Amino acid sequence: MAGMDVFIDRLDPDMCVVTAAAGGERAGCLVGFSCQCSLDPVRYAVWLSEVNRTFRVAHSADVLAVHLLARDQHGTAELFGGRTGDEVDKFRRVRWRTGHGGAVVLEDAEAWFVGRVVERVPGGDHVGFVLDPVEWGGREKSDGPLLRISDAADIAAGHPVD
Repeated sequence: MAGMDVFIDRLDPDMCVVTAAAGGERAGCLVGFSCQCSLDPVRYAVWLSEVNRTFRVAHSADVLAVHLLARDQHGTAELFGGRTGDEVDKFRRVRWRTGHGGAVVLEDAEAWFVGRVVERVPGGDHVGFVLDPVEWGGREKSDGPLLRISDAADIAAGHPVD
């Protein structure tokens, strides 16, 4: 697998925070694996680790919200990536509102959308949630570059990584 590491180490995609709400619970996590996966109809896929709380809540959710962060929002990235919702209520520390279908929308995100879950796809230690965007928004003008994986390299996962 060492040869593949050379390829993977050169990737530096944007990160996002994915939030879910179901059964009276809210959860959210920092996600490094996501992308548009269809043009017509537009679809977007986010991959959630099976070991984190957000996956457990998302498994029962009808919609998920996907949020892009600016590079200077490292504190928000650390909250959602470095802390587990099993131990702390992340939503007490950020501004949020209820969006379409009960989704949890982070008000200070650079851009966001709520997507209806149309499919769940197993993929190793993560599950892909294919989303149909139904509501979206964000800042009119960007204040700077988006948060990338290299910007979050110092954040230790808030849940166990095997």
